[in-house]
Formats: sequence, C-alpha cells, structure tokens
Amino acid sequence: MVIGGGAAGLFCAINAGRRGRKVLVIERNAHVGRKIVISGGGRCNFTNTHTTHENFVSSNPHFCKSALARYTPADFIALVKQHRIEFYEKKLGQLFCRESSREIVDMLLKECERARVRIMTGHAVERVERDDRFRLTTTAGDLTCQSLVIASGGLSFAKVGATDFGYSIAKQFGLKIEPTRPSLVPLVFEGDRSMSKLAGISVDSLVATRGQSFREKILFTHRGLSGPATLQISNYWHSREPISIDLLPDTTVSELLKSAGRKTVANALGTLLPDKLVDSVCPEPVARKTLDQLSAKDLELLDGLLNSWVVRFKETEGYDKAEVTVGGVSTDELSSQTMETRRVPGLFFIGEVVDVTGWLGGYNFQWAWASGYAAGQAV
Repeated sequence: MVIGGGAAGLFCAINAGRRGRKVLVIERNAHVGRKIVISGGGRCNFTNTHTTHENFVSSNPHFCKSALARYTPADFIALVKQHRIEFYEKKLGQLFCRESSREIVDMLLKECERARVRIMTGHAVERVERDDRFRLTTTAGDLTCQSLVIASGGLSFAKVGATDFGYSIAKQFGLKIEPTRPSLVPLVFEGDRSMSKLAGISVDSLVATRGQSFREKILFTHRGLSGPATLQISNYWHSREPISIDLLPDTTVSELLKSAGRKTVANALGTLLPDKLVDSVCPEPVARKTLDQLSAKDLELLDGLLNSWVVRFKETEGYDKAEVTVGGVSTDELSSQTMETRRVPGLFFIGEVVDVTGWLGGYNFQWAWASGYAAGQAV
C-alpha cells in the first residue's frame, strides 16, 4: 500500500505494479495529484535537466545521490515524450508542460492503469499497526499489506490537504525526525521596516546567506520579499540571520558613477534600478550629489546600500505560502538505495516527507520521481 497519491506515491505505485506487485494507493483527497495540478502556474515544472545532489538541502547531503543516479531527468523526459506531452525549457534547465499540468497527472493515471494499480480516493488512514503485516484502519475499513510506503508529503500547501501524517507514523515507529520549517517561501522584514510602497517592484539581484547565493529576481511585497531569488535562499535561511543582497550584481556603485558624468547619483542609479527603489534605499542628501561631490564615505555608504544591502527577516510567510517543507524523516533511518526504514522492515518513506528538499525549478519533482522509483523497485 502507498499512502499518498501525489507525485512520489503514484510513481512508486507505477513501478511496483510494473514488477507484478499488487498495489493500492490511498489518497485522502477526492482526486490524486492536487499539488501537481497547481504547480508551475498550472503547467508543472516537472523536472530540471541540470539536477545533481548539490541542488538539495538535507542533514546528509549525500543521501539523495543513489536515487537520483538511478532515475534521472532523462528517464522522466522519455516517459513524457512517450505520452506525447509537449514541453519547453523556461530557463536554467526548468522543463514545463506547454499546455497543462493535468497532462502529467493523466500520464501517471494511465501508467497506474497499465500497471494494474488500484487507487482509492476520498479515504483517510486513521491508524497503522504492525505484527507480521501492516494493519491499517481506514475510513474505508480495515486493510492489510506486506509493504507500506508513506508518501504523504510535508506541511506546505495545507489547502491541498497537507498534514503531519507522515511524521506521526515515523514517530510511532520510533524514527528520528529532523526539525521541519516552511521553505521556498517569501520572507517578512524584521522590526518596523516598511517597504510597502515598493510592493510589486522586481529587481535582478544576487542574494546570499550562509555561504550560498542565487542570482535571480527579488520581488518586494507589502511585508517583505518574494521572487525566485528569495524563495531559493529561504532553503538556507535560519531565523533572524542576515541576508546580503546585491542590487547591482553586474557593476559596483563606484564603476557606475565613474561613467555617469555630471549626472546626480539618483539619475545615474535610475538607469539601472526603479526610481522608487532608489528613493527608498539611497539617502536624499547623497542622491542629489554629482560624482565630483561624492566623498569616500559617500561611496562606501552607497556600496553598502546597493552592492551589499544587509537585510534581516523575522519570519517566513508560513506553510500556506511555502512550496516545500525542509526537514522530515531523517535519512539516517533510511536506505538510500531503497528508501526502506532500517528499523522496520517493509516500511518506506519517499518524497517530501523525507529530509531531502530541492531548490526551486523542478528539483523537488525529480526527487519525487527518483525516490518513488527507488522504493517501487524494492517493495
């Protein structure tokens, strides 16, 4: 049995069914693949061609290597092509459906049908016990199985049915859980900082913390920052730690002003940054000065504000706005080759419920396919 009809659960079921295993998927929602449907703006960023273990956050950064090597982006792309789903590369290896993310769900359902996988939707698992077999109490009655796969996801996107079920089962069987937190999520400014007038402004930036950096756009919100670069860095950000933002990653303030002639600082910066942003981060007395009026102290101030703007955030926007959950079932408890727990034979954990979290850009889907494949070959 597979608990959870998301990307990882369905893919595990397909691969187990192909091996002749009798498989049942139990999904508490009325339909499977709800998170797949809403992903990628409705077009599902289903993988990333540049995937390596370095694109993932985990207490054991090497754990995901085995599964990722055994089922690669090329393998999933071949399946997508087999089903004649048109796709395109948006940027940086990110592959999206050209039409709709529902095509991926339909593909998975067709593969489940071919593999004779039974899917039961609209029913929840209330209790799990184990003696010689796993015994499940569900809203559809009592069920038993030889192997049990937990593919229930993390805590992000409660609106599509996210719960702590997977963590509860892990704790029940004495498995270690790495601390969880929302990630790939917007951040909220610390203190009384009010940048609400900048809401909606997007700027290409280099964002860094804890030795990790990303060059993409940041987006100002009414409460803080969002945008691809912010979401990416949230995987590494810890509460109250500073984040450094380079608003001019292709130049320095000194280089910009050397070529600005008799322009004021504000006018020179306005050629590269939105005027509202310049007005907010650049002190007015300095903004009005021309190049020949700037002191070394002025240049140092501008460099700190624009090339290494240090920002502190008090919190994230929470699980409702998070795309993934960092942390989860400890990889110390699992076989990296099969995803089976070391302490409880026949019990597997796959996908987001495990302490493996990918970057933004299709990496988490690739982990779902790879971990689902690994378990599907072993159950």
